[in-house]
Amino acid sequence: MKKKQIISWCLYDFANSFYSTVIIAVVFPVYFVKVIAPSPEIGDLWWGRSISISMIIVAFSSPLLGGIADYSGKRKTLLFYYTLVCVVSVVLLSLTGKGDLYLSTLLIILSNIAMEGATVFYNSYLPNIAKKQYYGRVSGWGFGLGYIGSMVSLLFSIFLIKKGMIYLAWPLVGVMFFLFSLPAFLFLPKDEVFSSLYKAAVMGINQTFTTLKKLFLNKQIRRFLIAYFVYKDAVNTVIVFSSIYASVTLSFNEKELMLLYLIVQFTAMIGAFGLSFPTDKWGAKKIVIISLFLWIIATIGAFIARDKTTFWFIAILAGFGLGSIQSASRSLFTGFIPYKKESEYFGVYSFIGKSSAVIGPFLFGTISYYTGSQRIAILTLVILFIIGLFFLVSVKEFSINYFRH
Repeated sequence: MKKKQIISWCLYDFANSFYSTVIIAVVFPVYFVKVIAPSPEIGDLWWGRSISISMIIVAFSSPLLGGIADYSGKRKTLLFYYTLVCVVSVVLLSLTGKGDLYLSTLLIILSNIAMEGATVFYNSYLPNIAKKQYYGRVSGWGFGLGYIGSMVSLLFSIFLIKKGMIYLAWPLVGVMFFLFSLPAFLFLPKDEVFSSLYKAAVMGINQTFTTLKKLFLNKQIRRFLIAYFVYKDAVNTVIVFSSIYASVTLSFNEKELMLLYLIVQFTAMIGAFGLSFPTDKWGAKKIVIISLFLWIIATIGAFIARDKTTFWFIAILAGFGLGSIQSASRSLFTGFIPYKKESEYFGVYSFIGKSSAVIGPFLFGTISYYTGSQRIAILTLVILFIIGLFFLVSVKEFSINYFRH
């Protein structure tokens, strides 16, 4: 394996986790609602709008971006500029404060589009830097370092909060994101310029529809993408509603929720690292199946849980399944990708992953609203995990055999 390139690739996952954790998941959302917005209700409304708008744009642009990267050959260039836009947008958040609702919303939309778009190019390097028999462990190493980055960034944010200097977190995230991304820009495979970005864009648009059709005409890939769409939807729903569920149903306070998030990230790191070698030895499909069973047990456990202690153990189990299912899914899909089609295929993969955050949250929210019970709503996730498992079991691993190395 190409050690320098693999280390550089994994460090990029470490780098972007600072953004995902501090800006999107934990710290800035609270600051946005309590400080920037004129009221919590307006803050919730505009935060939801900013995330929804950015994810819709990301979902529908991902296949296009992948096609452009493949046909122009400027994958690293695009990775750099998308990262730069995210970094600059995050640093500019330091200029926002009370009342800067629209500016903050714009910067969040720009930064999230850029970060998620960069992920398309980042993921596509996996088959270029590792041999097929090492996809699982390299993918796991990347996710594992990402979870370490999440914990580091959160601990540092807690320190700044205690010192009353939370405003310093935004530029710090930007600096750390860019600093730990530098090895990727320096050592990942160089661009191979095939055509101009304009010509590549035209070809990419045409190829996007062809690729989507091609993927869904292939029986094995179609089954995997359907399975991935369904169980990723369930995972996304857990991520979105877990803190709310713990707070509303089990009365967790803010400190307990913060600790809960740290524990989930730690166990997710263990899951990503711990199952990286078994992914290569047993096959990525088996690891995804094991992870789905863990998720089914965890969601049923959350439904049954009546006390905080029980929920702590459920969170540990869910975290372990979170790390393993994301890493193994990426490894499994990589085996389907033809040579020189990495960005194009990962564009579709990203499209499926990003657009999957629709059904689960809608079902959860609707059922919870009409029944008045989050416990009943969480059972819908068990159904989604079972449906995903049903489609996955018939998938043949590495059904397309391309000799990359």
